[in-house]
Amino acid sequence: MKIAIIGTGYVGLVTGTCFAETGNHVTCVDIDAEKIKKLNSGKITIYEPGLELLFHRNVKQRRLAFTTDLAAGIKGAKIIFLALPTPPGENGSADLKYVLKVAYDLGELLQDYVVVVDKSTVPVGTADLVMAEIAKNAKSSFDVVSNPEFLREGVAVEDFMKPDRVVIGAASITAEEVMRQLYAPFVRQGNPIIFMDIKSAELTKYAANAFLATKITFMNEIANLCELMGADVDAVRKGIGTDSRIGKRFLFAGIGYGGSCFPKDVRALSKSAEDVQYPFELLNSVMKVNENQKQKLISPLEKSLGNLTGKTIAIWGLAFKPHTDDIREAPALENIRILLEKGAHVRAYDPEAMENVREVLGSNIYYALDEYDAIDGAEALMIMTEWPVFRMPDFDLISRRLKNKLIFDGRNLYDLDQMEKLGFTYHSIGRKVV
Repeated sequence: MKIAIIGTGYVGLVTGTCFAETGNHVTCVDIDAEKIKKLNSGKITIYEPGLELLFHRNVKQRRLAFTTDLAAGIKGAKIIFLALPTPPGENGSADLKYVLKVAYDLGELLQDYVVVVDKSTVPVGTADLVMAEIAKNAKSSFDVVSNPEFLREGVAVEDFMKPDRVVIGAASITAEEVMRQLYAPFVRQGNPIIFMDIKSAELTKYAANAFLATKITFMNEIANLCELMGADVDAVRKGIGTDSRIGKRFLFAGIGYGGSCFPKDVRALSKSAEDVQYPFELLNSVMKVNENQKQKLISPLEKSLGNLTGKTIAIWGLAFKPHTDDIREAPALENIRILLEKGAHVRAYDPEAMENVREVLGSNIYYALDEYDAIDGAEALMIMTEWPVFRMPDFDLISRRLKNKLIFDGRNLYDLDQMEKLGFTYHSIGRKVV
């Protein structure tokens, strides 16, 4: 099947590569000429485990191609995916200008029946807007379908190739059958393709992310309560996570969620609720708690070190989560911003995200060669991302290189008894200070 993907960001590149892997011929289109040049030269533009192997294989076998030419990219395509950015506007709503501009342009180019698929995370009613924009110039028939993505950064290839479910909102039998044929290779183990009306599909993506963000935030509130009451959040987590109604996932306390999805989607759903005069108070609280949680370690850091002016702080982890180079709304960046405002110096290390941070912060911080270079001469270590390489460090080396044996762990990586035996002053989230 010939497929066009409009947009080569995280979702577009993963989607296009994975569809090519199942034998489809995929052309990815983007207006960013520099990005397309890199992709055509064999340089993948995002870090995602497992993606590079599939990318190179399908480019080599000529099933995956890239262009800046929209007309050439969609020529002969039976399905066109819109995988375009929908950044938050000033009022929190999703900005649809990129999606609607491409929809308008498609109307002038379509020659035969095609299924246009909203893959971007978009608010309820977007498919109607896309349909209207295409229809302004379209001379051939088409359908617009909603097919939200549920990709977790760090395991996106696995999520795409073996999805828990595929959600499709379609208004015609023809479009439904096209999408069923496309996804058949991905659900051979019996996981469902769930067909529904378009607006329900659009809302499903927001509802899923908002629920997961709420679950994380609830556990962080429990962690804060544990600290005040002398309880241990890890024990509480195990106690409730074994309840099948609750489940074990997304119950780890920390310094808040970040990334490209949860913050944006929670804000957008809250704004959509506001637009229909529904005060979604739970989501408003989730957003407020999460923003406060990101700064959770600053106060104990200041209590330990006093005035931070001139002090050097080491940061381990810059990406919003491990196994990605995505720094969008990462708690690390918020903490670095505060540290710099307070006059501190920052030495930071991340296995994948440092070049992205350099584009944002420039020379305002020191970019370490490795995790131990980051702590060299620092007054304290702050852990922002739970990369595997940070889980079993050389604590003797840390003791020698840190000026003080002070660790502020925003991801609860270490055992309290071990840290006490090693003689560290160790602050974590929802557990006693040792």
